Amino acid sequence: MNRTLFFILFTVVLFGIDWYVWQALRFVIRNFSQPTQKWITWGYWSFTSLTLFAYVMMQFLPADFFNRITRTFIIAGIAIPYLSKLLVVFFLLIDDARRLVQWIVSYFVPSVAPVPVDPVDPAAPKIPRSEFLETTALVAGSALMGTFAFGILSGAHDYRIRRVKVPLKNLPKAFHGMKIAQLSDIHSGSFFNKTAVKGGVEMLMKEKPDIAFFTGDLVNDRAVEVKDYINIFDKVKAPLGVHSTLGNHDYGDYFQWSSQQEKNQNLANLKKAHELLGWNLMLDENRAIRVDNEEIGLIGIQNWGAGNFAKYGNLEKAYQGTDQFPVKILLSHDPSHWRAQVLPKYDDIDLAFAGHTHGMQFGIEVAGIKWSPVQYRYKEWAGLYKENDQYLYVNRGFGYLGYPGRVGILPEITIVELVRA
Repeated sequence: MNRTLFFILFTVVLFGIDWYVWQALRFVIRNFSQPTQKWITWGYWSFTSLTLFAYVMMQFLPADFFNRITRTFIIAGIAIPYLSKLLVVFFLLIDDARRLVQWIVSYFVPSVAPVPVDPVDPAAPKIPRSEFLETTALVAGSALMGTFAFGILSGAHDYRIRRVKVPLKNLPKAFHGMKIAQLSDIHSGSFFNKTAVKGGVEMLMKEKPDIAFFTGDLVNDRAVEVKDYINIFDKVKAPLGVHSTLGNHDYGDYFQWSSQQEKNQNLANLKKAHELLGWNLMLDENRAIRVDNEEIGLIGIQNWGAGNFAKYGNLEKAYQGTDQFPVKILLSHDPSHWRAQVLPKYDDIDLAFAGHTHGMQFGIEVAGIKWSPVQYRYKEWAGLYKENDQYLYVNRGFGYLGYPGRVGILPEITIVELVRA
């Protein structure tokens, strides 16, 4: 299917969704006053037309016509209403399925399922819509759209510090009580509130960590995205250093480059950005972290993800020469790496740090309930996990990607305290 034909068909589908939802809205407001009905009709179709126009405009204008922030919000302004309308459609389909079944029953066994008749054609049964389901559908769709909007206004930068104690059986005495700060998935290309981002970094620094880790995805695609945030994230410092690694978005794999050389230069520029930040970028290597003549090992690998995600990392190479360390800590962006390679082959990697999932930026974490759609893709997707004596911590991410907000799964600054088991 060529691009033009797909565009036409998809536009027709979108309009079909709009029209289907309008039928429910028109049914619900049928008893309103005529002026009220006119205002609601005008408002619905004006908003719908604006949304469809934005979609059409984004298909024909060049990708760089809008700056990244404007483009992000236009895309969100298209996606959020249609996701909300799809929820409405779900309820409407339930009602239409009910009506279909009732019509079939009334057609063959009228006495079993008596229904009102059409006054124009008394022989034709007329199955009325369910006002309850129609109203429920519209309320649910409106609530979802409002929730997504609130997630942009409030959730995007509602940074939360999550504190965790991790007991390690071979931890040297000098490291007992060591405070680790973790950031992950900054995605600087998505930010739209520089002041809020600065506030998040200040929150981290008030914790006075002994060491800090960044577990990948500094940008969405291009190294230039972090340029305006170097002077913010270079404030992340710790006595034992800030150690970082790369995530799947850092390699520029999701951007259309004019040449392989340009893509390679982008990666080189990204590595240079880590240097400008004062972060020790670890690319399939290890180093000793020393405190009072005692040491533990820190291992950092490039991105390695199970399934279809890029596998740049080489844990075997990074692991070499770590036998002398009583405790080993791994930085690896994708949490699926832990179950795919670490647990089966490296039972002496005591603690791993990852990110990547963002908790899908949507879910529930309240009163002991923890749910997100991302859990159906990742077994370990947010928080601390343990398998035998090995631990994995998955950071929920500092930034956001695609949808410029968060609902339920809020941006995270992790503070891990190491203690002797």
